Amino acid sequence: MKAMIIEKYGKQVPFAIAEQSMPTIGEHDVLVEIHAASLNPIDFKIKEGKMKFLLNYKFPLILGNDFSGVVVKVGSRVNTWKPGDEVYGRPRKNRIGTLGEFIAVHEDDIWLKPQNLTFEEAASIPLIGLTTYQAFVDILKLQNGQKILIHAGSGGVGTFAIQLAKQMGAFVATTASDKGYELVKSLGADLIINYKQENFEEKLTGYDAVFRYFRRGSPGKIIPGTETRRTNRIHLRLAKRDIISSL
Repeated sequence: MKAMIIEKYGKQVPFAIAEQSMPTIGEHDVLVEIHAASLNPIDFKIKEGKMKFLLNYKFPLILGNDFSGVVVKVGSRVNTWKPGDEVYGRPRKNRIGTLGEFIAVHEDDIWLKPQNLTFEEAASIPLIGLTTYQAFVDILKLQNGQKILIHAGSGGVGTFAIQLAKQMGAFVATTASDKGYELVKSLGADLIINYKQENFEEKLTGYDAVFRYFRRGSPGKIIPGTETRRTNRIHLRLAKRDIISSL
């Protein structure tokens, strides 16, 4: 099969398209023909060697953590999936490689692609979706009726976070610019703050949590005194009661 590979770590190291061996599957694996893949910051960090002390990959290395495609073969003990199923997913960290024509993944690491999504749309979801789900469900334990501020609502993580928070019954405030206003409004944001013109600290009160995807150049201030917890590529700013009550 053809795949996009790197032969060594480095920011300036070029990608190369090369023939690679077809992935083999175990009894609980599924072989998927990839129709679409998406890139995330973690892929560039891996390429630059910033993750080599945590993730032990061998070269040539096929990058990529998100994908969608069609099942072509299943392992002997797989009962959930069958050839022809349209799926999307994220392989486990030791089995990345979505920038190829095929990938072998564990049967638990894929989901049925919604019919109303294209392959390209589905491939954009897994990593940001899991990041947001873990943040809201496992860490924040967001509840129906709670109020949450989501910074950078028009970004990749922010757009998913708004929708998930609304699905969980939360009141959602978000920061955005004029350019992103209509987008975050269409996603269900209850209150939109133009971070270029307004100070959210002066407009919000009684919030239970602050969610910020932490990246260089992110808009909005971080509330002084908030507790910080790190998970994957996000910072969760969980406001303490005495801080939140003063917002």
